[in-house]
Amino acid sequence: MSRTALETSLGIGELARRTGASVRSIRHYDEQGLLASTRSENGYRAFPELAVTQVRQIQRMIASGFSLADIRSFPDCMLMIEGAATCEQTSAVQRDRLKSIERQIADLERRRARLLKMLSEGVVPPLGQ
Repeated sequence: MSRTALETSLGIGELARRTGASVRSIRHYDEQGLLASTRSENGYRAFPELAVTQVRQIQRMIASGFSLADIRSFPDCMLMIEGAATCEQTSAVQRDRLKSIERQIADLERRRARLLKMLSEGVVPPLGQ
């Protein structure tokens, strides 16, 4: 790798510092094909400046409930532009994720109601109540 390329790239520690992601997470994103790194002469990973945006986008998508496999399926524009708007290619996956989250919420609400009933009545209510 040329000296110019190294000067414009970030080491994994600097990328972690600038994004708040752990070095371990960045390595994992790189191994999953979500980031593009090169290797310097000493074998360390080197990332382009754009990786800052990519890591922030990955973090936002994970916080919204998407898996790395989901994120890998998104078009590049979703990772290349910080705060990128959703696009047609991802709306079906987003709707599916929302349905899944809503099912989880409904399940948690049922469990909460059962526990409240247990606490108030002192007995385990039958299923379905």
